[in-house]
Amino acid sequence: MLATLILNIMFAIRRRVRNRGEVRKSESLTSATRRRVITLEGVTKTYDTGAGDFSALSSADLSIDSGQFVAIVGKSGSGKSTLLNMLSGIDRPTSGLVEINGTVLNDLSENELAKWRGSNLGLVFQFQQLMPTLTILENVMMPMDFAGSIPTRERAPKAMSMLELVGISDQAGKFPSALSAGQQQRGAIARALANDPPVIAADEPTGNLDSRTAESVLELFRELAAGGKTIVMVTHERDIATSVDRVVTVADGHVLGGNTPAPNAAQVSAAVSHG
Repeated sequence: MLATLILNIMFAIRRRVRNRGEVRKSESLTSATRRRVITLEGVTKTYDTGAGDFSALSSADLSIDSGQFVAIVGKSGSGKSTLLNMLSGIDRPTSGLVEINGTVLNDLSENELAKWRGSNLGLVFQFQQLMPTLTILENVMMPMDFAGSIPTRERAPKAMSMLELVGISDQAGKFPSALSAGQQQRGAIARALANDPPVIAADEPTGNLDSRTAESVLELFRELAAGGKTIVMVTHERDIATSVDRVVTVADGHVLGGNTPAPNAAQVSAAVSHG
């Protein structure tokens, strides 16, 4: 009886999530309804090194709207990770404006920035960064505990709904070491969604996955973008142009063609070669 009840609950949750997804897809944002979520104007990041000043990013301009899935590509050392760090508030620009979801990050203190990030941004990393001593469910609940915006009694059910959304609710009680790399990455995406942020920033999220698993993660990102999330992903994937709305190319600290649709696969391959 207990097992049957649990299965019925899981199926009910799955139906609700599926129905939400169908509604979101039917209401996918058009160019007329999208709003500007990310704005970078003249952003420069300079580091003081023993050999002198080094500009990792130079006068970068970039605009991204809600519901867009954007890939940032470039060779190693081109500045693409620095660009992601700027728009996620992980690092601060030497000069220039960074505005995300209506907030100018330049104006925030470190404490204000941490609080802002907790509710406005979800981060996904190449190696997941899951806490090994917590279950997958507990990992997803962790951002909720830090932000404190969701009542305690609602956190576990919400975390379970996020795991259902990414397809691993059956792994909720397991520790990360018991999951495959793809399942761990899905858990990391569920954690990034925990506080329902408008922006997801992903740094090489498919770099440690086989091609089939990587494609399933990209499909999940596409579904999230169709539901209104803004997805910004740094990647070395050569055929990424077929999976995203736009490709932003970074070379020698400069953003090239950042406001154009995705180029063809050959152009992307050239941009990331030797990366």
